[in-house]
Amino acid sequence: MRESQFLVADTLSVAVHELCREHGVWRTAGALFLAAWKHRAEKNQISDLSNRMRRDIGFPELKDDRRNVRFSPWDIRL
Repeated sequence: MRESQFLVADTLSVAVHELCREHGVWRTAGALFLAAWKHRAEKNQISDLSNRMRRDIGFPELKDDRRNVRFSPWDIRL
């Protein structure tokens, strides 16, 4: 098992080294960051939904609605 893990780690490091050599370190790092950011944005969480939307899709309502309130800079009144 340990030998197979080393093989995977070796092929991964070789692949990353090839990408860095071909496209440059900054472009490779930027692509990795962008891929991680897109993956993060794809996750849907029901904790952000209002009680009305939770009720519509069949989830139980939250007792404390203050947890769902989000601060928006557009709410500031001058």
